[in-house]
Amino acid sequence: MPPHNEQFPSVAQAALLLLANFLLEYIIGVLFYDFRGTVGVTSAQAQALVVLLANGIVLVSVMHYRGMGYRDLVHPAKASIPVTLLLLLPPVFLLVPLVLLLDHQLMLLVQQLIPMSRWEEQAFTRMVAANLPTVVAACVLAPVLEEMLFRGVLLRAFLQKYPRWAAISYSALLFGAAHLNVYQFLFASALGLLLGWLYERSRSLLPCIALHAAVNTTIVMLEATKASPGEEVLSDASVALWLGAALAAIAGGLALRRLLVGTSRRSTDTA
Repeated sequence: MPPHNEQFPSVAQAALLLLANFLLEYIIGVLFYDFRGTVGVTSAQAQALVVLLANGIVLVSVMHYRGMGYRDLVHPAKASIPVTLLLLLPPVFLLVPLVLLLDHQLMLLVQQLIPMSRWEEQAFTRMVAANLPTVVAACVLAPVLEEMLFRGVLLRAFLQKYPRWAAISYSALLFGAAHLNVYQFLFASALGLLLGWLYERSRSLLPCIALHAAVNTTIVMLEATKASPGEEVLSDASVALWLGAALAAIAGGLALRRLLVGTSRRSTDTA
């Protein structure tokens, strides 16, 4: 039986959901700030818990309203989970090097146009710090929760209401805006387009979570290798590195196109 209210939310409703999520994060964050000493957590641990709780509350509420189960949310595809992982993850991972190089160039371009303040530089450094709570938040919680929300809930509903690429674009723009800073907006929106296409074709969050987690994890690992906070690890990327990344992405893209394009997975969701 298909879930009820399956066309919820619209774009406007999705924007209100994101606003509610930000408000929840703020409220829970204030509570944790007052009680973190009592419960014995650090600032980084408290932030990870705040993200988990706020996103969890929003996700569970929407899933309950739509009558969705977790299996239906994560992998509504007809293909089995082992087959999906075996076929899609290798070509998905081939995209990562080029995605990271393009991310770095976009960040440099935006920073040239709008230089970061000292506070913003410190905030970005904290986002990718190589401590356990930040690693868990960036490499595990963010990929899983964000893909469940932006692709599993929002994009899935949009595909019921809007033309295919309009739906993917709306979800990508909301994904970019949700990062709440101009420096990540362009890259997150572009990545959202790729993740949206991947979900619309595969009807599974698993490859989306894998790509999202691989990108975040590599960024955190590169940050950990810096000799100094201001060092730009990818600034001196060689022509050979760019060429290798491009060839890997072409191979991954062709494999994904062969596996996913031309199938009957249009926007009508029969799960």
